[in-house]
Amino acid sequence: MSFIAIILGRYLAIAGGTHYLIHTLCKQVLIDRGIRIQPPVWESIHHDIKLSVYSTAIFAVAAAAIVMAFDRGGTCLYANWDKYELWYFGWSFWLVLALQDTYFYFIHRLFHHPFLFELFHRGHHLSRQTTAWTSFAFDPVEAIFQALFIVAVVFTIPLHLATVIAIIMTMTIWSVFNHLGFPLFPNFGYFRWCSQWAVGPLHHAVHHHKYSKHYGLYFTFWDKLLGTQDLNYNRAKIPDRSINYLS
Repeated sequence: MSFIAIILGRYLAIAGGTHYLIHTLCKQVLIDRGIRIQPPVWESIHHDIKLSVYSTAIFAVAAAAIVMAFDRGGTCLYANWDKYELWYFGWSFWLVLALQDTYFYFIHRLFHHPFLFELFHRGHHLSRQTTAWTSFAFDPVEAIFQALFIVAVVFTIPLHLATVIAIIMTMTIWSVFNHLGFPLFPNFGYFRWCSQWAVGPLHHAVHHHKYSKHYGLYFTFWDKLLGTQDLNYNRAKIPDRSINYLS
């Protein structure tokens, strides 16, 4: 139960905090910057939270299994900073992000097959008005596949415990950021260059309206290489997000 509380608490704190910032504290600032903020569709948010609770239970089981295996010396995790050179901490972090991005791209694209989509991924796309709450709203089977990646990594790649925490926090914050549903930064200069290589809110919002485009998690590498990148997405306009797509 402690893992459920920790994982669910993390989701509620980060997603809820982001929602409060956007729709309360920073709403007028965003409007003044020309960002259109649609009122949240609460039915969609309730749906996302429900799916996220299921995901929480699945990730909690995976976390419990990892901790039990670690206590018995059955994983590649380590806690001693002297075991590897300090540079390995950063290298292993980026290695796992690259592997996770690759795994996510192909699993995500597979789940968009018409048959598998209805079984494993449709729930996530019911909320086409994406918000911070959508970030953890996986269908149960998809949540299992996402959890299995973390399990596989800790049994195959030596990782410091702090690296695992950094990876999980990066995954959580990046997913919340990607599901904002609107571009947060201006589309020029450095920010435009970054948007060509890193997945952001606009990149992922296009995916929620063009299912055949943009399957990446962190980077646009696989989308570009395999032809699933919408080359004009920087000029795309997100459809009206005030529609209740659950009806």
